[in-house]
Amino acid sequence: MTARPSLAFERQCWEAGEATVVGVDEVGRGAWAGPLTVGAVVVSTRGRVNGIRDSKELRPDARDELFDRIGSWARAWSVGHATAGECDELGMTEALRLATWRALEALPAEPDRVLVDGKFNFVDWRPSRALVQGDRRCLSIAAASVMAKVVRDRIMSELAGDFPPYGFDSNKGYPAPVHRAALATHGPCALHRLSWSFADALPDAEPVPNSGHCDTETALATYARVQSGADVTLF
Repeated sequence: MTARPSLAFERQCWEAGEATVVGVDEVGRGAWAGPLTVGAVVVSTRGRVNGIRDSKELRPDARDELFDRIGSWARAWSVGHATAGECDELGMTEALRLATWRALEALPAEPDRVLVDGKFNFVDWRPSRALVQGDRRCLSIAAASVMAKVVRDRIMSELAGDFPPYGFDSNKGYPAPVHRAALATHGPCALHRLSWSFADALPDAEPVPNSGHCDTETALATYARVQSGADVTLF
């Protein structure tokens, strides 16, 4: 039976006087290519959007529908990214912290409490709490997982045209058969995380370049162009 996240944790915070409660979740940690993306959502205390679940439990069309509904309902939401190069340079833990910092900095309100999915509380610079299976139990975290997933999927679909052999429009940078075959034939591209173990078995070759992804600044600017709007700031 599909879990139904609730506002129980947010209500505990509100009752303690913490008015701005932010749910945080990440997508893309296990991908071989593309950004690590973190969503941050401040849910509204009024009304409700039915059907919000952990993004992994939803069909793509359901996620797209919820993306628009959550965006209209939430008090605020944002996403932050760490590029493939930053994941290589920093390692996943620090890249996750960086993407989360960017997401929280994009919010228009100062968080009183951040609710984080998982056992590891990586938001130690803010009042925060880690919740095991938070994306299944906590509504704001589940909403954040949807926003992050939809944004990242759209980014990877848009960038697929720059790197056609890898099938990023369908696999979103995860190790699907087409992606694996392209790596074996062409080697990596500028979106790949070269510190991952999969890269050890690749042909000796420089990554296939692209001027829009040659460094952190241009890569983040590209993500911003792919998905932008009045209610969201992308880095």
